Amino acid sequence: MTQAIATVDQDPTTETETATETATEKTAGTATEAGTETESQPRVVDAETEACPHGHRASAGAYDQTPRTTATRYQSRVGYDRAAVHAVLDEALVCHLAFVLDGAPVALPTVHARRGDRLYVHGSTGGRIAGLDGQRVGVTVTLLDGLVLGRSWMHHSMAFRSVVVHGTARVVADPDERLAAMRALIEHIAPGRSGDSREPTRKELAATAILAVELEEVSLKVRGEHVADDEADLALPYWAGAIPLTVAAGAAKPDPDLLDGIALPEYARRYARPFECGYGH
Repeated sequence: MTQAIATVDQDPTTETETATETATEKTAGTATEAGTETESQPRVVDAETEACPHGHRASAGAYDQTPRTTATRYQSRVGYDRAAVHAVLDEALVCHLAFVLDGAPVALPTVHARRGDRLYVHGSTGGRIAGLDGQRVGVTVTLLDGLVLGRSWMHHSMAFRSVVVHGTARVVADPDERLAAMRALIEHIAPGRSGDSREPTRKELAATAILAVELEEVSLKVRGEHVADDEADLALPYWAGAIPLTVAAGAAKPDPDLLDGIALPEYARRYARPFECGYGH
């Protein structure tokens, strides 16, 4: 994985971690308490993302910091840079959609795609996602970049990049937007694939629910590969360091029922994340 550029301070001397931190704490980057808000940033029109068929371009600027996106722990790791946020969203294949159902929290894994400052989340009209119109939701994505092994149990950790989105869900009803969103989801999985496969029928469209969430309250959290051992532990006779992790695609396997003469497409032959495109992203 190619790490997104993030404007966060990763000075190991400012960190104190435990190996028992939960995944929620590691990827949250949010707060339940009020924090200090920054001055409003002007809205940025992400025209290049709209032009790029893969949605890989992020405009300059930063998202506004809000009480919900202000971290209560490890604030030096949190950033709001728009380009860095978009890079993580575009590279990740899986997101988790969180909401409250009948007074209890629910988190569902699904797929997503970004177009500009809007995130689309895929679901089924027969599932819970279809009933979330107008409800507050949270969306998280996480890229795991490595394992960090400290000299003490206390300082074992992980290198990661994560994004948390807070917003109000909108069930996409407009037929043109629904089709465009589905195309974006296919392109997010494999650029070029939407033009190399059949478009959905009306029945298939009717069975698909797509949520739109505006990217307004967003935070990025990054932890690098550095070891944050206590100075007193540096003389211990134990190996310490990082084990980088990457996503590696295997050789594409043709379907047994594939018609003769259909060549392996280049996007399947050289599959990798993140993708590159003609815009140089």
